[in-house]
Amino acid sequence: MKTLLLLRHAKSSWDDPTLHDKDRPLAPRGQRAAPLMGRFLARKGWLAQRVQVSPATRTRQTWQGVVAELPSTPPASYPEALYETGADDMLDEIRMVPTGITTLLVIGHNPGMEDLAVALSGKGSNAKALKRLQTKFPTAALARFEFDGDWAQLKDGAARLTDFVTPGEAVGA
Repeated sequence: MKTLLLLRHAKSSWDDPTLHDKDRPLAPRGQRAAPLMGRFLARKGWLAQRVQVSPATRTRQTWQGVVAELPSTPPASYPEALYETGADDMLDEIRMVPTGITTLLVIGHNPGMEDLAVALSGKGSNAKALKRLQTKFPTAALARFEFDGDWAQLKDGAARLTDFVTPGEAVGA
């Protein structure tokens, strides 16, 4: 069985309107949320063997905050295809993950992240988690999926959404 963790980047700053979108850093709220989600992942034992991170500043900083709280540092890549992309392109990146990897963490942006999460959710998904996901995928929220088979065969409706966690929920979990 494979596990896919989709993490939307933490809250970004809009303080400097001269910055290109790709260069926007995390806001103070995002700087607090990223390590919180890292501690949550560590506590739950949801540890990725590989990480794919959008090359934007805010996603890289989210990853830095998360990984600082993990017991080990998995290899990370920063594919351009994860920035300003839709669900289909994100899924194409995921499909290239080697078969031997059983847990993958992807850190990206909306609306692509939310669209992908909703599309992947198939039979056996946690109904409560899916309803919340369909309502909103807020910053620093995490969707956890399980599926059988190889990454290359992952398609719409082929995964089970097991959990959907926001930073506020991660505190007490």
